[in-house]
Amino acid sequence: MNRYPLWKYITIAVALLIGVLYTIPNFFGESPAVQISSAKATVKVESSLITQVEQALKKEGIEYDGVVYETLGTQGTVRVRFPNTDIQFKAKGLLEKDLNIDPADPTYLVAFNLLPNTPSWLQSLHAAPMYLGLDLRGGVHFLMQVDTKAVMDKRVVGLQASARAILRDKNVRHAGIARSGDNIEIAFRDAETRAKARIALGDELRELVLTDSGTGEDLKLVGALQPATLKQTVEDAVQQNITTLSKRVNELGVAEPLIQRQGADRIVVQLPGVQDVSRAKDIIGKTATLEIRLVDETVTRGTEETAAIPFGSELFKVGKNAPVVLYKDTIITGEYISSASASFDQNHQPSVSIDLNGDGGRRMREATRSRVGKSMAIVLFEKNKGEVLSVATIRDELGARFQITGMGSSEAASDLALLLRAGSLAAPMEIIEERTIGPQLGAENISKGFHATLYGFIAIALFMVFYYRMFGFFSVFALAVNVMLLIALLSMLQATLTLPGIAAIALTLGMAIDANVLINERIREELRAGHSPQTAIAMGFERAWATILDSNVTTLIAGLALLIFGSGAVRGFAVVHCLGILTSIFSSVFVSRGFVNVWYGRKKKLTTVSIGQVWKAAD
Repeated sequence: MNRYPLWKYITIAVALLIGVLYTIPNFFGESPAVQISSAKATVKVESSLITQVEQALKKEGIEYDGVVYETLGTQGTVRVRFPNTDIQFKAKGLLEKDLNIDPADPTYLVAFNLLPNTPSWLQSLHAAPMYLGLDLRGGVHFLMQVDTKAVMDKRVVGLQASARAILRDKNVRHAGIARSGDNIEIAFRDAETRAKARIALGDELRELVLTDSGTGEDLKLVGALQPATLKQTVEDAVQQNITTLSKRVNELGVAEPLIQRQGADRIVVQLPGVQDVSRAKDIIGKTATLEIRLVDETVTRGTEETAAIPFGSELFKVGKNAPVVLYKDTIITGEYISSASASFDQNHQPSVSIDLNGDGGRRMREATRSRVGKSMAIVLFEKNKGEVLSVATIRDELGARFQITGMGSSEAASDLALLLRAGSLAAPMEIIEERTIGPQLGAENISKGFHATLYGFIAIALFMVFYYRMFGFFSVFALAVNVMLLIALLSMLQATLTLPGIAAIALTLGMAIDANVLINERIREELRAGHSPQTAIAMGFERAWATILDSNVTTLIAGLALLIFGSGAVRGFAVVHCLGILTSIFSSVFVSRGFVNVWYGRKKKLTTVSIGQVWKAAD
């Protein structure tokens, strides 16, 4: 009656084994380390950097516990582990000096970090500790303001250029196109021409509301952005900035960064584990912008650094084919690039295939139509410093899709495609709030959260064992299994634990023990009704199951609502809460009964069970 089939015992044993394996990495702690990553989008961190790092450390006699190379996304990073923080600080200064020839323009970023002490055999099973959030691990918090005025300026300038190109293509003559605030004003000398322009622009630029103004020979056609377009322009700019920030920060190896929108035009960036604010700003500053410009061929090649630079042009000294003089006017920027991929040209040589959006394709056709045989360059700007990625000759009129050839190697083609895909910031941003949470405060939060949960567990355990005796012990064991499985799940999912997550674990303890109280009280009722102990155990678990399921399902629905509609700390709480409900059902019913069956199930002549005082009504 109270025996599980063999497969159920095996399931419990496997669950316990997995729980132990994926929970124990959280108890090994972390060691101080430094992380070396690229400071420039054009420089990749290779595994060969390990040799240079080791030589620098050995030369100065600095002790270290290991150097590892990891690939995070598309970028590599080197991490060095040290015995203590004193050596960590000393090594950071040394490596910054040794790896960077020019301290004012560093090639590599050397940042403080922490590495888990998980044994290699556990790491081979992909068993790793949970990530800790900003409030537990410490780190930096930035609140960034997107410059929406710059977004609108860029949008209006683009529409102004598009309107000029459309009227030229349609052979509609005008007396000049000017900008007035966020509007575009096109001057005409007669009403008939203005009417033709209205039709031409209305077909192409549907986001503009066109109105007539002026009298006599001073006629104007005013184009204003529709309110919905204004709102969507800002919306798209903020979202593009979030996407670009995510790509750059993720590729620098910051564990579990948080990048999310706050309000209409603000972005929150949280980098757990990063304590150096200046370095954190460098990480944020990795958001580069791309521009495609024409080469000023009035300057003779080879004399760029000595010749007079014409007005409207500028000299670039860094990058491929540099030095080179380029016009300041851009053909397109990174926002017009919809995709870029490494490919091969007709001669089977490495190249980069680029797809532009509709507006970008039109701008490219206009710029290259009359400039076949001329050269154009792709320039990457980081921290207001431009680096030439490629200089190519225009072989034919280019449109929405074209190739950049002469890359030299497939790796170079892949790197350039990656930079082009990463895009650019749609608008500049400024940091309006920055906050640093020290590791000591994080450690204090962990200690308080851990002790609160531990003391709660001990209080529950003492009550259950005192009140329900042996069945109380079974309940406490099931509760311990529940917590272990929850931590194991969070570790397997590599979830980020925050203070709200610790609160959810504490709440899970109360919910889980509630199920065992229902089971124990139901068994007592069956004993009071005169059933044999074996029958009471079986009926107690079966009849309590429906109530346990109902209560947990309704709580799970509330947790899912928080998960779907919540954000930030609320969402973190909901994740732990929902997982805790699932582990609670499994441990309080399935695991608990398994151990009751092992203890009592094989006793055929069972006369009593240790479940505390069973009160019976007096006759």
